[in-house]
Amino acid sequence: MTRRTIAKRSNWPRLLRRGMLETIATLVIGLGFLMLFQPFALPLYSWSFVTMLAGTAMFIIVSKFPE
Repeated sequence: MTRRTIAKRSNWPRLLRRGMLETIATLVIGLGFLMLFQPFALPLYSWSFVTMLAGTAMFIIVSKFPE
């Protein structure tokens, strides 16, 4: 006898799944990194830490979402 496993469908909306939101969070972290190391605009440098912090917090929260 064999058992068939049935994949359980998630009730989460497709836009709130982990894959795409983790990618967006990683891009926000990368944007903050680029803002930190650019030599032209002081406001971009000033907001770089906040941008990286927001991306990191977003990544931590989104990593708990279902796939």
